[in-house]
This record gives sequence, C-alpha cells and structure tokens, in this order.
Amino acid sequence: MFALPLTDSAVLRPLEPWHAEEFLYHLDRAREHILPWVSPAFVARDVGEARAVLQRYADKRACDGGGIWGIWLDGRLIGGVMFVSFDTALGVCEAGCWLEPGAQGRGLITRAAERIIDWAVDERGIARIEWRTKSGNERSIAVAQRLGMSHDGTLRQVYPDGAGGRIDLEIWSVLADGWRARRAGRACSPAIIMSADVKAELDGLMATFLGAFANPGGARPNVEAIYEVFIPEGMIISNVGATPVIYDLRQFVEPREKILTDGTLTEFREWETSETTEIYGSIAHRFSEYRKSGYLHGEWFEGGGTKTTQFVKTPSGWKMSSLAWDDEPA
Repeated sequence: MFALPLTDSAVLRPLEPWHAEEFLYHLDRAREHILPWVSPAFVARDVGEARAVLQRYADKRACDGGGIWGIWLDGRLIGGVMFVSFDTALGVCEAGCWLEPGAQGRGLITRAAERIIDWAVDERGIARIEWRTKSGNERSIAVAQRLGMSHDGTLRQVYPDGAGGRIDLEIWSVLADGWRARRAGRACSPAIIMSADVKAELDGLMATFLGAFANPGGARPNVEAIYEVFIPEGMIISNVGATPVIYDLRQFVEPREKILTDGTLTEFREWETSETTEIYGSIAHRFSEYRKSGYLHGEWFEGGGTKTTQFVKTPSGWKMSSLAWDDEPA
C-alpha cells in the first residue's frame, strides 16, 4: 500500500473499508467539530455505518468517479481529503476535506489536497477542480483560498439544513492552467532549507492572520488572533500611498475591529492566491499575492495586492515579526 509523505510525521494514503473501526474512532474525536459542515451520512455512529461510508467511496473509486484518502499523523488517523465527484469525460472534479480539531494549524489539509489535485491535473487530465462548502465554513473556505481557488459564486438556499432553514453553498474552483502556474510559483531554490513541518506552521500563521478580519454572514471577526500570531513588538506596515504608515499591533487592530463590527465593512474576506516562502534556520520570509472583497458602506468592492511577511522562531514556536503590504491600483 502506498503512502505519500506530507511532513516528517504525517502521511497520506487510501482510506479503505477495512479501516472502518479506525475511521469510527477518529469520527468520535471529530464528530461535534465537523457535523455542522459535512453530510450527516458521512459522520458514522457505528462500525457498520463507518464501513458503509468507506465502501461508497471505494465503489466510486472502482468506477473512476471519486475516492477518499486519509491523513495519518504520528500513526493516528486525523482527517482526510476526497474527490466527491470525478468526471474525466467532462474534465471536472470536486474535492473536499475534513479534519479533527486537534490536528488543525499544521497545513496538513492543504498539503493533502495539493497531492490529489496534482494527480488529477497531471495524470488524469482534469481541467477544473471545484470546492463546494457551506457559506459559514470559514476553515474550508480558507483551504480553498490557500489552494489558489477563485470564488465562482454562491448557490443561495440550495437545500434544507434540517432545522427549518436552508443552506447557502459557495462554489470555489481552480483551472488546470492556473494550478500549474501556482505550482511553478511555489518552486524554490535548492539553497533554501525547507522543512515541511515549519512550512506548515507558517501556512497556519498566515491563514490565521488573513482570517482574523473576516466577517461573512455577520460573524464577529477574530481580531484578537493577531496578538497570538505576532511577537508583541510586531509591526504592520501599509505602503499603499506615497509614504509608509507603520502600526504597532494595537494601532492596526483597533480601527479595523471598529469598521468590521459597526456595519462599515461587511462580508469582508481576503485570501492568498500565490506565495513563495523561504526558510533559513530560525528566520523566514514569505512573499504573497492576495485578493480581498466585501461591502464598504454598502457597496461591493474587490481588490488585491502583495504582502511581504517576516517570521522568527521563538521558544513558543514560529511567530510573525512584521508584515508590509501594497495594494494594486484601484
């Protein structure tokens, strides 16, 4: 049986019906965390149901219509990725994921999704990879963004939620040409010392930073997360105008928290579309391109730009030390 390394301690391999008991134990740890976001039929409650879930994907795989792969971290199943659908005639597939809470923040889902998308594009000729998620599932949306996907649109109230309401479903996608370009942009010089575990940690810091100001659906932004990902002396610099504006963390967070909670800026999101990360011992640098969107004073806007971020290794793990950005012209 094959296993693809994701980090020094994590591997990706097929999740088969004979894994039913292990899959059930994993779901017991993940159940409350993933139940709001996945199909109830996926969250099996006994071994028979667990085996049936995995058998459905085995049958899809046998018909070349899907598949499921598990992620094992230090020998324990902690989540996975799947092709919900896979149509080589149309050249379109839908990817998805799930993860237990104790394994978050390591970049494992992004790495696993990259592996199966690489295979779909390079070996199977897939032209379009879709990612479908409920509008409130910020972690899933963040994965789509880290994969360089674009938000195609939202299917409003597309099906019942089981509690008398209806669910909005977001559609994200990446095309094969865009995927190859993103992969080329991730390539780095052999002189750069790249640790998979460190890269995953830096990915998690950046995802937390970008997600800290998101307020879709009226959700309260988690701006306090900025103090967790930065060193206390961290600086954030806007170089959009003629003169750089330098903020400490409090100066940056407080005015943004206000406009994100008083109705000035709503449905706001920003996400990376590409990045190059360089790690040298206990320091690191990341150059990112990003997009953003939302309603400002009730009017929809979209934009983007570049960020440059510096990281330092501390006794409590990697932290951001400074970040600067410049927006593209309006």
